[in-house]
Amino acid sequence: MSDKKENFAMLCDFYEFTMGNGYLKSGIDKKTTYFDVFFRNVPDGGGFAIAAGLEQVIEYVKDLHFDSDDIAYFKSKNIFDEEFLKYLSTFKFTGDIYAVPEGTPVFPNEPILIVKAPASEAQILETFILLTLNHQSLIATKTSRIVRAANGRAVLEFGSRRAQGPDAAVLGARAAYIGGCAGTACTLTDELYKVPAGGTMAHSWVQMFDSEYEAFKTYCEIYPTNATLLVDTYNTLKSGVPNAIRVFKEILIPRGITNFGIRLDSGDIAYLSKKARRMLDDAGLKSCKIVASNSLDEYSILALMMEGAKIDTFGVGERLITSESNPIFGCVYKLAAVEENGKIIPKIKISEDAAKITNPHFKKVYRLFDNASGKAVADLLCVYDEKIDETKPLTIFDPMSTWKTNTLTNFKARELLVSIFKDGKLVYNVPSIEEVKKYSQEELNLLWDEVKRFDNPHRYYVDLSKKLWDIKGELIHKIADEIRSL
Repeated sequence: MSDKKENFAMLCDFYEFTMGNGYLKSGIDKKTTYFDVFFRNVPDGGGFAIAAGLEQVIEYVKDLHFDSDDIAYFKSKNIFDEEFLKYLSTFKFTGDIYAVPEGTPVFPNEPILIVKAPASEAQILETFILLTLNHQSLIATKTSRIVRAANGRAVLEFGSRRAQGPDAAVLGARAAYIGGCAGTACTLTDELYKVPAGGTMAHSWVQMFDSEYEAFKTYCEIYPTNATLLVDTYNTLKSGVPNAIRVFKEILIPRGITNFGIRLDSGDIAYLSKKARRMLDDAGLKSCKIVASNSLDEYSILALMMEGAKIDTFGVGERLITSESNPIFGCVYKLAAVEENGKIIPKIKISEDAAKITNPHFKKVYRLFDNASGKAVADLLCVYDEKIDETKPLTIFDPMSTWKTNTLTNFKARELLVSIFKDGKLVYNVPSIEEVKKYSQEELNLLWDEVKRFDNPHRYYVDLSKKLWDIKGELIHKIADEIRSL
């Protein structure tokens, strides 16, 4: 086992380095390139996703370097030129990065991050950017669905022990908070990222004592202002709830404490919650909260609500932290343009699958809002030098159609991408996690409810400007003509 500290610069697909070496030998390593990060499908067939993970990308880029052990490793492969090894030994990111702020609702086929950098630099960034944005955007998106299903009831992230590794647990809990969770069970996420951590007790606590009553009594004496008792270790309705009621009345109520609760973790949650609620109310404990856990997701929560379950807070674990129903986000990193003699040359990837044809050029992304309702109606991809005139009708083009257009009037336009790095220097004020969460909720409120449906959501359009539409069409026809001439 190596005692070398992990250097995330090495968390990179090997071919990024072989390409970098090849770029240098070919004399194009310093050619300025533009790479788009985007995704093609929303997980779970949803109407939108939540962008997350930018803070970790920023920290990665700030610390991007290769140490002597890394250079020795590359040298041992006997395929890299000395000039390339020297380049890596003094490596520093010198390019520009643009991105949507964390928490932004985003849609397929629009850039959520753009890298403008010399070819070798841009390639080295690819793997870490993708794995970070893919993971946290996936969890934030899944969490948003679960939180919306809870319809105002608090959702807590309980998934660390089922996460696929330490980073997945810690950063997954961070992303879940951005997506709307009220807190986490992961202590390290609280320590590192200020996501509020909390918890109740395990069944083992109850089993440690000679009786359930003694277990509850002891806990309330130690944690009188934070008592949530797990009532299903033996028999929820015959012993668990009655013992909890007894302890609350004996220990907490005489001290004027009314902030306490019970947790249900097994059985028929809807039935048990209704019975428990009646027992608590009959005992005069109407302030007592009921927490439910046990393999929950957005659909099981919706079902519980339809059955009239009396639940105040949901603890959601494995199906959130792994996004069990659809565990792949699918961000890709595609070349969109290069610079030659100071001129930006658009590049495009062609495919027999129309959905995989990329949108070329260095781009801006605008979100368009209807002035009458204040709601977002479409996103528009433009060439970098275009400006939107809000005083004139705007015709936008559907990239998934050869003919469909839409004309907007009485609208406002807002750029989504903001500058993160300029000439290798961080120029972005990284917001706090609380600011990110608040911003995300505000942005969600600007989407139509029809876009937020779980099943068959209304399609939110990501369209092209006339200028970009024409450039894309010209490139497609040019490549098609070249292929036909072969």
